[in-house]
Amino acid sequence: MFSIVLLPCGTHILCHCLVLPDLGSSFWGMALVLASTNLITARIAAGGLAVALLIVLFIAQNWTLRGLCIGFIIFLAVVWVLQEKTTVRILRYVILFIGVMNSLFSVYDIYDDLISRRVHTSDAEKFAEICPCPCTGVGWGVIWGIISFVFLSASIYLGLVILS
Repeated sequence: MFSIVLLPCGTHILCHCLVLPDLGSSFWGMALVLASTNLITARIAAGGLAVALLIVLFIAQNWTLRGLCIGFIIFLAVVWVLQEKTTVRILRYVILFIGVMNSLFSVYDIYDDLISRRVHTSDAEKFAEICPCPCTGVGWGVIWGIISFVFLSASIYLGLVILS
């Protein structure tokens, strides 16, 4: 999932739309963790995830991604049927697992791609070129890593508050 950042540049307001996949993934991971705290919201999250996977299934340009989408849609359908027709109550835990793994991978991916190794074609380097701030790509990677870790921490804290 992606998040859009609008950035004012120069003396006049010129907005550049930049797609920041790592922060969007962290945000959606937080949303899924919070959705897993209630059965109704877990059902809504699973339905939304299935719809997003169907959209990606039709947009995908290779069969690997299509196969992953089909497999994950089948997995969600099986979990949903088990939730509704049997005594197995697993949907909330599956949504929680997806959310936590999404958030954790986002933190790791930001560290791996933007902080530990510098790639001139990374999204942080491109953001640093456009942004009028004196930050480098590694600086933006650290900032994004902190934001991603705050999302992860907030989702854990708020999830525990909701469950208590």
